[in-house]
Amino acid sequence: MPARDSQTCKARFVEFLATKNLRVTPQRQAILESVFATEEHFTAEQLLEWAQRRDRSVSRATVYRTLPLLTESGLLREMDLGKDHTYYDPNHADHPDHNHIICEDCDKIVEFESDKITKLESEISHKLGFSVKAQRLQITASCDELKKLGHCSKKSCEPAHK
Repeated sequence: MPARDSQTCKARFVEFLATKNLRVTPQRQAILESVFATEEHFTAEQLLEWAQRRDRSVSRATVYRTLPLLTESGLLREMDLGKDHTYYDPNHADHPDHNHIICEDCDKIVEFESDKITKLESEISHKLGFSVKAQRLQITASCDELKKLGHCSKKSCEPAHK
């Protein structure tokens, strides 16, 4: 997937905050920099750790108040992977219709786009009398590498359920 323009995303978020009469504080700036410095899916706790590396004054509360603003602005997407915490997808703004394969063994999240899936969704929707506004496909799979080799290069540790 092509890299997004983080400057455009940051500017879009600043504009969004202005519509809500909210300021871009140094703490929000650290959170924003952290979000757009990665293309990996992350949790709120991971974001807190990253943001605190940039600015020690970033609090857990600020992270948890900023995440809904980022999702409401359309720059992040919340993802429920069936875990005890929510993941956030920082690639949503530039690729709103991308799909995910989630490995049950190593928790790796792989993004992909497919013209065939897009075409099929359109055909099915049209046949049933709908127009596609957005789509979300999430495939849960098992890691073939772990089964074959006993370890997975995509994650440094073995699965927790062993």
